[in-house]
Amino acid sequence: MAGKPVRPVNAIDQTRRMLSLVTYLRERPGARIEDVARAFGITEDELVSDLDVLPMCGTSFRGGDLLDIDTDGERIWWHNPAALGADAAEPLRLAADEATALLVAARAVATLPGLRESDRQALLRATAKVETAAGEAAGASSRLSVTFESEGGVFADVDRAISERRRLWIRYYSPARDEVTEREIDPIRLVSVGHTYVEAWCRRSEARRTFRLDRVAEIKILDEPSEPPQIEPRDLSQALVQPAAEDPEVVVEVGPAGRWVAEYYPHDSAEELADGGLRITLRTPDPASLRRLALRLGRDGRIVAPRDLADSARQAAREALAAYEESGTADAYGPPAARVGDAGHDGRERGR
Repeated sequence: MAGKPVRPVNAIDQTRRMLSLVTYLRERPGARIEDVARAFGITEDELVSDLDVLPMCGTSFRGGDLLDIDTDGERIWWHNPAALGADAAEPLRLAADEATALLVAARAVATLPGLRESDRQALLRATAKVETAAGEAAGASSRLSVTFESEGGVFADVDRAISERRRLWIRYYSPARDEVTEREIDPIRLVSVGHTYVEAWCRRSEARRTFRLDRVAEIKILDEPSEPPQIEPRDLSQALVQPAAEDPEVVVEVGPAGRWVAEYYPHDSAEELADGGLRITLRTPDPASLRRLALRLGRDGRIVAPRDLADSARQAAREALAAYEESGTADAYGPPAARVGDAGHDGRERGR
């Protein structure tokens, strides 16, 4: 694949790149994909991903105002470069509610901890210009304020660490193991797929990991430089969690009621079983995290391999049953074995 990235980029860097890409393509009709990717220091797949976004940008959403950019796989063509010409531009007009929303958001972002001072000053200058242009409509915005939750501060620290290429120390909650761990990570990039995540090289596990920002309990920017190994950026268009070929293999058998596992978990194979269930082979960097899946499945599924994981899942189920019985709720809700049992969907003992 042509054009390896010079260094990891974050969302702000990507936006700057796409703005530069517009100018670059306007001056080079029919530019070759490999040449453009090389010029921007990105892969061809990353470039094509940018090209998929650009046609949704323009001076308005009216016909002809959006960028008409496409590719035939080898060259890039811009069919309406005049869409951004001086003659096509119209004065920006904001309604009162639009001006209020924009000013409130701008002031809130300017207060984020960890925001680069140059970006903060640029944002404040832009805010002042909008206030002047909005006139009386700006008055309402001064009576409103927004406070970001902790994720906003974490985002700012991660963004700063990526920009300055510095290592991070985090305390991170893992729901799969129900524990908080301390880690040092070399951040690679920020990604947003429903939630916001940082993709990073984890010094504790010596592997690439993805951390959800709202699960970061504490964060510090360290003086040590961030030096992740040279690894190919992952294509996250299909799913955020994408097992690697070197990850441990786990085999799970599920009954008909557990077939949903094959829809929600990336897997290598799913073989049909005689009773309508599936034998699913998947990979995960943290096999222990699948114990919770086994408990959730109950009698509708079991871990077959590896053996130690199957044994630990069965032990976790027994401990859950014991705690359930001690709580005194067994009589009210029925026999515990009917809710989390060792029997398989075909009558076999689970975990064997």
